[in-house]
Amino acid sequence: MQIKTINTYRPALCHENKEGDFKKQTIKFDNLLKDALDKVNQLQLDKEEYKKLLITGELDNLHDVTIAAEKANVALQLTLGIRNKVVEAYKEIMRMQI
Repeated sequence: MQIKTINTYRPALCHENKEGDFKKQTIKFDNLLKDALDKVNQLQLDKEEYKKLLITGELDNLHDVTIAAEKANVALQLTLGIRNKVVEAYKEIMRMQI
């Protein structure tokens, strides 16, 4: 059995450019956070749109409304949980003695 070295495998966060070199993809934290919050906001807007369509009678399927509401609720709860952990970590850092 032939064992290959780990260097022969391409890293997951790298991509090959025209010259064949690999560059690490840099993902900025602020962009990542903004995209995540935009997605949560879009789920909330979708939920409201489904509710409006149900109330006006343009939508007959109650399941779609329920699913959209639960998706929005789960996303919001997860966002609040992450926010609480970040605030807790910040407070812990501020209590540290230097």
